[in-house]
Amino acid sequence: MSFYGATAVVVLLFVYFKLFYLSTILNFINLNGKITEASNAVMPIDNGAFRYGYGLFETMLVQDGAIRLGQYHWERLFVGAKQLYFDLPVLMTPGYLDSEVLKTVKKNKLEKLCRVRLQLFAGGGGLFGMDNKPGFVIECFPLDETILRMNENGLVAGIATGVEKSVDSLSNLKSCNALIYAIAARQAKESKWNDALICNTAGNIIESTIANIFWVKDKTVYTPPLADGCIAGTMRRYLLEKITVREESLSLDALLSADEIFLTNAIKQLRWVSNIGASQYSNVQATEIYNLLHRQA
Repeated sequence: MSFYGATAVVVLLFVYFKLFYLSTILNFINLNGKITEASNAVMPIDNGAFRYGYGLFETMLVQDGAIRLGQYHWERLFVGAKQLYFDLPVLMTPGYLDSEVLKTVKKNKLEKLCRVRLQLFAGGGGLFGMDNKPGFVIECFPLDETILRMNENGLVAGIATGVEKSVDSLSNLKSCNALIYAIAARQAKESKWNDALICNTAGNIIESTIANIFWVKDKTVYTPPLADGCIAGTMRRYLLEKITVREESLSLDALLSADEIFLTNAIKQLRWVSNIGASQYSNVQATEIYNLLHRQA
């Protein structure tokens, strides 16, 4: 075997064992403060999240043993818990949940870099007899460090059809009732898009299946206001505190005539969009904003 052939084999073996390692370390979840093997976890089938989508979740990036934007995540979670009439135990504080997240991450040996999903779910019972003391579950998922880099190739996106998001007091919550996003994601997969954009009932574009949306026109950065029904994203909030952004409704005409489009969330942070239909977009300011975020991280 030649040197190059042997090198290729070594590289393939390294990739295989890395993927095998990543697939086997996801052994533990945290269910109501008790860490257990995921395969052994038991959830009552009458819990409110399963029956009604009655719950909230946070998707967080843990890097070097710390939760990125942790304060924003806990503030959003506890505001949402109040809106859902959850009767939180006295000991269920941001500090307690923060420590439970990091304990779970450590158990899974993922302190360097991982994605964490923490979900609050309503207790058992029917609509009028539901237990309003929530339970919680914490899951960890490994990430490759490339997730922190800005995408070299722009995303291809489209607009979901047949589903529209209503605007009400729950619209900004990251709730477990995510059927609209699931259907839009299925459309994206079938259309070979990287993501699908969601419209509200007024016909304005408000977000994607997994991210908030920003656009640039004549060097001005815009994003839809929360009043249009988008999720109150943590990275969205962070970005609004760091740069000048105008909050305006995003019509289809404004979307297609924009100079740049980019998406933000807590895990992938910032991703630029290159194509929506026949419209093409650049990434000059998106790159500058990405670099700014990482200088200040």
